Amino acid sequence: MLSISDINRKLMKPSTALSLVILCTFFSCKDDITIEGLWMVKSVQVGEEEMTPNARWTRFNADLTQESGNGRFQHSYGTWTLNEKTNQLKIDNSNGLIDSNEPFEISINDDEMIWQRQEEGQAVKVILERISQLPETYGDRILGLWQLEEATTNGRYFSESKNRELKDYVFFRWDKRFIIQSDQGRINGVYNVHGHKPEVELIPYGEPLKRDFWTIQFTDNEIILELLNSDTTVIRKFKRINRFPE
Repeated sequence: MLSISDINRKLMKPSTALSLVILCTFFSCKDDITIEGLWMVKSVQVGEEEMTPNARWTRFNADLTQESGNGRFQHSYGTWTLNEKTNQLKIDNSNGLIDSNEPFEISINDDEMIWQRQEEGQAVKVILERISQLPETYGDRILGLWQLEEATTNGRYFSESKNRELKDYVFFRWDKRFIIQSDQGRINGVYNVHGHKPEVELIPYGEPLKRDFWTIQFTDNEIILELLNSDTTVIRKFKRINRFPE
């Protein structure tokens, strides 16, 4: 008959011990999976359409409160409830509209979460990933002071950059206003950055100039703006600076 010590030695053989560690780790990891924390939307599918917002995030707190936003801007807050039997998630925004749709059915796998439901007869699928800090929108990245490096084609706030000293700049302020200083003078206005793609709308004050739309190409400390809906190629290239040119 095996003694207790013999049985213990058999149980603690390397292969057995390793199996126990793997088994414990598996169940521990499963127990650690939770909705609480910060999540970013990777994709939104509505019917056959892709409608993914730029840098949209939601934070679920342990006290059943939640807040959501895009980039560094938080625009909603409220509460959340999760039915653990049906895996149905309901989100209520205190400063928003009432959600009349059924709760989302959710599934969580490690650092990915999927929401699914029907809205107005269409299947909606949202995929989120767990993140540790707020993401940046195109609007966050364009903020600041930018000096002109190169301009092709005259007009549209700046003249061509050939054979002249460049002290021209555009300043995108946090309050959605812009200031342009160039050889054509000073121009003030407001701007809007698209919520789904890298585009900016410039709306200058006054009659001489009309609103227009530009694509934004981001590189390290540089942006390239290209005018949309134009018969000619109009490009403005800028570098980031931290003081106004003299």
